[in-house]
Order: sequence, then C-alpha cells, then structure tokens
Amino acid sequence: MTDTYRVFLFLIVIMSFFLTSGAFASDDINQADSHSSPHGGGLGERLPLWSVIPFVGILLSIAIFPLVAPTFWHHHYPKISFAWALIFGIPFVIFYGSDAVHEIIHIYVIDYIPFIILLWGLFTASGGIVVKGSLAGTPRVNVVILLIGTILASWMGTTGASMALIRPLIRANRTRRFKVHTVVFFIFLVSNIGGSLTPLGDPPLFLGFLHGVPFFWTFNIFPHMLITSVILLILYFIIDTILFRKEAHDIAKYATDDEESKEEGETKSIEPISVHGLHNVIFLAGIMGAVLLSGIWKGREMNVLGIHVGIQNITRDVLIILMGMFSLWTTNRKLREENGFTWFPITEVAYLFAGIFMCIIPALAMLRAGTSGELAFIIRAVKEPAHYFWITGSLSAFLDNAPTYLTFFNLSLGKLGIPEPLVTGILTGAQHPQAETFITYLKAISAGAVFFGAMTYIGNAPNFMVRSISEESKIKMPSFFGFMLWSVGILAPIFILVTLLFF
Repeated sequence: MTDTYRVFLFLIVIMSFFLTSGAFASDDINQADSHSSPHGGGLGERLPLWSVIPFVGILLSIAIFPLVAPTFWHHHYPKISFAWALIFGIPFVIFYGSDAVHEIIHIYVIDYIPFIILLWGLFTASGGIVVKGSLAGTPRVNVVILLIGTILASWMGTTGASMALIRPLIRANRTRRFKVHTVVFFIFLVSNIGGSLTPLGDPPLFLGFLHGVPFFWTFNIFPHMLITSVILLILYFIIDTILFRKEAHDIAKYATDDEESKEEGETKSIEPISVHGLHNVIFLAGIMGAVLLSGIWKGREMNVLGIHVGIQNITRDVLIILMGMFSLWTTNRKLREENGFTWFPITEVAYLFAGIFMCIIPALAMLRAGTSGELAFIIRAVKEPAHYFWITGSLSAFLDNAPTYLTFFNLSLGKLGIPEPLVTGILTGAQHPQAETFITYLKAISAGAVFFGAMTYIGNAPNFMVRSISEESKIKMPSFFGFMLWSVGILAPIFILVTLLFF
C-alpha cells in the first residue's frame, strides 16, 4: 500500500471518529428521519463542528497545492477533490445512514447539477462571441471594458458577462507587462459586484425572487453598488495609469520595432473593432429566459432519487443544454479557436466544485439548524443590519452564497415575525410595523451575498473560470491566499464605507 493511500485511509478513520461523536450525541439516531427537515435541518442539529474539517481541507488544497506543487496539482486536482469528498462522504453515510444519503443526493440534484449546467451553457454560448480588432489595453480602454462588463453582469449574469469579456480584455492587454491587477479588478466588478441589480445577475438574488422579492426590487441596492463600483473603477484607473507609465520603455521599444519592420517593407495595419458570432447573444438570452421561466412557472414536482424536483427546473436545465448545443452547432469552430476557447476552465470548476459541494454539506446544514446547530454562535450574533451585511457576506465568500442568502433571509423573517407570503406586499409598499426594518435587513443580505463573492476564488464560480482562462493566457494569477490579500486590502475598506453609509 502506498503512502498516499495510507494517509487517505487515516483521514477517513479520523473523520469517522469526529462524526461518531455527533452521531451518538443524538438520543435516537434511528428516529433521524422524523426529526429532519426536507433540507437537513434535523441533521444540522446533530452534526459536530468537526465535520467541516474536509471542507477546510479542500479549501487549503486549492490554496496551497498550486503554490507548492503546481505540476502535481495540474495533473491530479480531480483526484484530490474526489479524495476530500470521500473522506467526508464515507463516514457521513456510515454514521448518519439514510439522512446522509438523502442530503448528498439533495445537494447534487438540487444544487450542483443545475449549477454546472448553467455555467456550461453560459460558458459555451459566450465563448462563441469573438471581439476582433486592434484594441489597445490603455487605462481608458480597460476602464471602459470593466464598466461595460459591470453593467452587463446584472442582465446576462456574472458568468455570462465574465466569459464574454475576459478574453477581449486579455487580448487588449497582450503587450502589457502588468496584467494581474486588471484581471483582479475584473473579478471584483464583472464577476461579482456588477450582478447586484437583478435576479439574473447572481444566484442568491434569484433565490430571493423565488421567495417573493419582486424582480426589480434589487435596484434598491443600486446606490450601494454604484458607490462600490465607482470607487473600484477610479482606484483601478489610478493603479493602471501608474503601471502603464512604468511600461513606457517597453511600449517605446515595441513602437521602435514596429517602425523598423515598416522600413523593411513589412506593414502593420490597424484592424477595426468588430464582433463575430453575435448570434450567440440569442442563445445567451435563451438561457436567461429559461432561468427566469423556472422562477415564474410553478409546475408540478417529480421524484428524482427521492428528491422532489419541480418540472420547471428540469425544463430549465434541458433548455440551457439545448441553447449550449445550438451554440456549438451554429458557431464556426475557427471563431472559438480565435477566441482561445478550451474546455479546461469549465472542467476545472466542475471537478473542484463537485468536491466542494460534498464537503460543504455540514456547514450549510448547521446554518439551516439555526440556534440548534453548532454554528448557533453565528446566528445569535446577527442583530443589526451591519451584522447581516458582514456575516452573510463573510460566509458567502467561502460557502455557497445562494443557501447562505436564504438562511439569513429566513432568519430576518423569523426575527421580525413576518410570514413569507407577506414579503411581496411589504416590498411593494404594503403597510407593516416591521416593513422598514425588514427592507434594511434585506438590502444588507442582498449586498453582502453578492459583494463578498469577490473576496475569494470560490466566492463565485466565474472567479475560478476567469482565473483559469487568464492562466491559460500565461498570466500568472495570485494564489488563493494571494488573491485574498488583494481583496481584503482593496474591498474591505470599501465595504466598511458602505456599512457606515447604509447599514
């Protein structure tokens, strides 16, 4: 037996020990089904805090391996993700039986599979749109691209906007020496904060829409998004201008070489800006339409492996797959080649998030258990709007921001004594003694869930994909913790300002 397998088995044994402490803490494990909510609330009451160790392990793997063993990570990251999933999953099923099996199937059927299908559809359709032309990566041009992406993110999703614009941005800056800061700010603005204004922008806002928040209500956090975005764009312009001037020697040399080429008879013409594969916008619109349809249409439910799935959600996933296939069939392969399109970014996300979604189960279950779970100290700490903003946001930076949003959305309703059926009325002007407080809480929850996704690579799926595409283009991106140095140093002060102004 190799050392790797010994370590793997040792970790499973250790995990079994930790989970055993939670399993036998329950008075009657065999009665688990009768005490569990459909979404694992009862399970969250019994899971020990130690059960989040595999989740911490997979995060540390993502953070450390690319830094200390990049070649090993590049070839074996699917195995590492799968290993952490098994380290948690095997003891979890052994000691929690049918509850564990139900929770695992639930998170993959309800969350992971639709998540990957949506990302694949947006990635495929947007990958067929190619911006050609002599686009120079000057500070002004870069700011314009970031601004356009920030605006588009709320209407075509952060993933759609990110995949459509990251490649043109990289090509525009191909002669620049300093590029990392541009990609980092792109992740901040286009992959996250720009998706604040509609349910199409980011998954947590779509969940709010499903639970009674009117489609355009999220424009109430436009001031929060505007201040954050303007500060980031100004800060980026200053940084990029300084770095652009530092590159003056390289730019001058490039211009000299260009003049020498012309003297030798080689002419270089400036290619006008043009967009090809624009028919893919139809498929992007179809994907967004399918997502919106699944929120408006209340169809009957089907039983899939013991999980109740709405027919509207199955229809949505089928439509998204069809839109992606139509994009592949109707787009010239040469266009995708010119766009530098490969399947690696989406496959990397699929493999890594398959493990993350498994390992994240105990943390989400404990949050859903509220004050009865091991994370009760977090729930009890939430009292003021600023708490909702920072705690929802901080958890969203590392956990799935959609269920985190829903947890604190329901927590605010419970604390204020507001039944969910009244949500739409309150948000459209109906009188209620707690209306003003609830609206402030919901603004904080919405802004926190979206904004803080920019704090880590796993805070939002486009972050990982943008990083992968950038590294394919030979841009050496920061490590997991290196990126957090950027995000904490730049975003945290801005979020403090947002808190002081609004919460």
